[in-house]
Parts: sequence; structure tokens; C-alpha cells
Amino acid sequence: MAFTRISITLPRDVLAAADRRARALDRSRSWLIVEALRAYLATPARSPTAGVRESDAPVYAVQEVADARRRHLAADLKRSPAERLQRAEQLARLAREVRPRRASRQQVVGFDSYEDFYEWKRARRAGG
Repeated sequence: MAFTRISITLPRDVLAAADRRARALDRSRSWLIVEALRAYLATPARSPTAGVRESDAPVYAVQEVADARRRHLAADLKRSPAERLQRAEQLARLAREVRPRRASRQQVVGFDSYEDFYEWKRARRAGG
């Protein structure tokens, strides 16, 4: 069976609960997540977006903020694609003025196998 390494970001409480369950089952974290995904994928979806929607009362903000976000989204969707692109460029310029980029930037690189990583590392050492 072929495997692929991925990176995901989870809320700390969810990860802690997953780790507790994995320990209780005497299994690895990866095994637990794979089994959870298999169970989720085995359940037939009611629609292409089943289970994917923003709740009416978001837990991260008060209702006024949620309403403002919806109004902002509705206003943006009324713009043409060219207007949206122009607005995004304006906001990007403003963001660079407010918070200029630092000299050093982090880079995330993913590999399908250790061999791919080793080849990449060897090429970097050789100056490639």
C-alpha cells in the first residue's frame, strides 16, 4: 500500500481528543485519522456541499459581525471579476504599506517520498 505524507492544521482541543482516543485504542494518531476519514467517506453525502456551510450563529463572533461579513460578501459578489481583481490589488498594496515584508521568508516544501526529499536536498547542496 502506498502512502503520502500530508500536513494538516487542527484545533488543539480536537488534536488532544484524537490523541487520547488513539492512546485508548493503542493505535497511532495517523491510524485514528485514517479510520475517521474512511468512516466519513463511506457515508453517502446528501449533496456536494453536505455538511459544509457556515452556521447561522458562528461561535467565533457575535451575530453583528456575522451579518457584516455576509453584507460584505454580497457587495463583493456584485462587482465584476475585473473590479474584484482591482480591489484585491489595492488591498494587497495597502497591506504591504502597513506591514512591509520581512527580509526572511519561510517556505513549506512537500515531498511524496523520502527519495524525492533526498534528491531536493542534494540539489540544494550542489547549488541547484
